[in-house]
Amino acid sequence: MSKIAIFYGPENGAVHRVAKLLAAKIEDQKPDLIHVNEASAVDMTRYDTIIFGISTIGRDTWDQKFGNVDWSKFMPTVTSFDFTGKKVAIFGLGDHITYAYHFVNSMGVLAKLVVKNGGQLLGKVTPDGYTFQDSEALESGLFLGLPLDEDFEPELTEDRLNCWVEQLKKEF
Repeated sequence: MSKIAIFYGPENGAVHRVAKLLAAKIEDQKPDLIHVNEASAVDMTRYDTIIFGISTIGRDTWDQKFGNVDWSKFMPTVTSFDFTGKKVAIFGLGDHITYAYHFVNSMGVLAKLVVKNGGQLLGKVTPDGYTFQDSEALESGLFLGLPLDEDFEPELTEDRLNCWVEQLKKEF
């Protein structure tokens, strides 16, 4: 694995907690944790390996004072960024009960942007063991990253993250 950055948002919630847990699991790689609200395209150019952490529905969705921060602010940067030569993996948080028809959709949207802009998407996960109805993050029978449900399946996060880290070590 090369030098890694974990870009995450929103801050102080489940995505942030998972980003810190992931960073601890790959601490031998000394990953940098970067909150997307403070990130720029220049930050992404510094890394050959990027991990994004995003939620489909989160605090910034419901709280108006957070309406122009985190991913809503950073997504235009991602949309115009050239990911050529970058290895990218994504973990996405979603609620498979309340949003069964939109499970981790934001992860799918982000993954498709990365690929469209030349990035090499790694860390795809089988949907086996997941319960949901539909997801924009599902393509060719695989999730385009690691789905996690901290609302209804937090007890599965640790094991899913451990398996994903092992997979990423081989792919990166």
